[in-house]
Amino acid sequence: MKKILIIMTLIVMPFCMSGQQSKQKNALPLAKFNANVNLPLTAKERAQIIEVYGDSAEKLVFNMPHRLKSIKHILRNRVVIKLISDDKDKKACPKLSEVSLFNESNSEAKVFNPDTFNPLRYDLNFYSREAGLFQVDNTNYYIIVKSQYQ
Repeated sequence: MKKILIIMTLIVMPFCMSGQQSKQKNALPLAKFNANVNLPLTAKERAQIIEVYGDSAEKLVFNMPHRLKSIKHILRNRVVIKLISDDKDKKACPKLSEVSLFNESNSEAKVFNPDTFNPLRYDLNFYSREAGLFQVDNTNYYIIVKSQYQ
């Protein structure tokens, strides 16, 4: 009986090992955070979070250190607003109006202002492996969402 158990173990073990190896090949790299995410929130960042999360901000963001760090990283390092006036530099990409809102209750139309733009309002696929590019409708502004793995 002992021999059968040993033989079965030797037969099954390679299958277990190969399953673990394939999972490791597809694993996502660790997100890279800049040192500035360790600094406290600014009043503007706090207001942006509260605008989107409302009464749930404390529970869903402020009391969750890793989530807060991730959101700081988005606001401080990963979203870039760029004005591109030269037609040869413009690229075809989705319009901001085509992107769904994170919270439909924040759907009031606003005139785009790069200084007050809140990227958290939009479902910009922040956790994609690749960067994203969106054009602000009827403007020369583009929103670049850098990958968290860069």
